[in-house]
Amino acid sequence: MLLKRIGYYLVGFSLGAVGVYFFWQKKNATFDYGPDARTLKTIRIRKRVFSAEAKKSMEKYNIDTTKVSTILYLGDVDFGKGKPREKPCAEYYVTGKDALKNVHLYVKRCDSTSTIEKVMVD
Repeated sequence: MLLKRIGYYLVGFSLGAVGVYFFWQKKNATFDYGPDARTLKTIRIRKRVFSAEAKKSMEKYNIDTTKVSTILYLGDVDFGKGKPREKPCAEYYVTGKDALKNVHLYVKRCDSTSTIEKVMVD
């Protein structure tokens, strides 16, 4: 009897979890709970500005804004190499993943803008 109840529970729970997954997927909801994800999201939602130095590096290494956006979506934030508590604009060091793992961004996040200060390639 107990095994039957557990079986019903697991079937119902599984169906509910699948339903919720598809419901949230259609709404394009994101769950940015980790410190990296929250930081990258706040950088992405602000107006993006590129410094002259960053533009030169991007041109030199053939990096376009799509690659920068990919890094700002999937990258890793190294809080030790940045200044996240700096006032008025926090500074972050972001490293790409997979094919972009050798590309690093130094980003200054202010109230209304995110400035890509440096683009570095290993």
